[in-house]
Amino acid sequence: MRTTFTLFLAAAAMTGCGTGDNPYRVVGELASDRIEIAAEVSEPILSIAVVEGASVDAGQVLVEQDSARARARLAEAEAALLQTRARLDELVRGPRAEQIAAARASVEGATQELEFRQSELARVEEVHARGLASPELLDRARAALDAAEANLKLTRAQLQERLAGTTIEELAQAEQAVMQASARRDGVQIDLDRHTTRAPVAGVLDSRLFEPGERPATGTPMMILLGGGQPHARVFIPEEFRVRIKPGMDGLIYVDGLDAPINGRVRWVSSESVFTPYYALTERDRGRLSFIAKVDITDERERLPDGVPVEVEFLVGQAE
Repeated sequence: MRTTFTLFLAAAAMTGCGTGDNPYRVVGELASDRIEIAAEVSEPILSIAVVEGASVDAGQVLVEQDSARARARLAEAEAALLQTRARLDELVRGPRAEQIAAARASVEGATQELEFRQSELARVEEVHARGLASPELLDRARAALDAAEANLKLTRAQLQERLAGTTIEELAQAEQAVMQASARRDGVQIDLDRHTTRAPVAGVLDSRLFEPGERPATGTPMMILLGGGQPHARVFIPEEFRVRIKPGMDGLIYVDGLDAPINGRVRWVSSESVFTPYYALTERDRGRLSFIAKVDITDERERLPDGVPVEVEFLVGQAE
């Protein structure tokens, strides 16, 4: 927001900054809150939907940037989410009937293998007792029997696992994996949405700093928006009656070019003085102090242009 020395001279030229019968009358200009619309991604600009000086509504599309990379990341995230959901569904359903049948067949095969190894060991022991078999052959038969017993225990345990189904811990892990994939997908969706810049508030587009085809860096302002349905009167309040001006106080705004004043209300008054430092002040210097104030236009009317000189007459004693 501009601070002009000419405005201060005009305020000082008015006797105590007062004119007419009301001494609580000050000068200033119409100004708007300037909002910088920054680029959230560093991608080429495809289109700009508004021209300088155009009015925009809150949420209106201002800039479109290339989103090809973001769409590819979103597709990847959605595929990962579908994969984790399918795994969760599989665990909830439990083992398939075919898997249980295969596990039972493995148990039957391990049982037959154990019976064969038992009979084979018995034959080898009988032959070894007659002195017709070597000790090594007897050891191999015993080792084969031990392996068959271990294999039978393994297949029985696998069958029990199939019959028991999915554990609570496995289901919890699968559910957390789905939540993680969903959050990652939502984050990528937010990144994709940021390739479309929208107006945060209603206002007027003051200036475009980039054009289609250019690639702004992340965080670089792309355009300047003058926020609000109306500019406010930015005025300078003399030190001598600063204590009487408070937010919520009503006033009349006299705008150059308008025959009748319009209604206004004080929004904010600066807590710091301008032009003269608050320290090293003499009694004579205190009369040069002024405080910046913002006075909102409360009348319903077409938007007024920024930069037009105004005078504001405060209605002291009538603050809400």
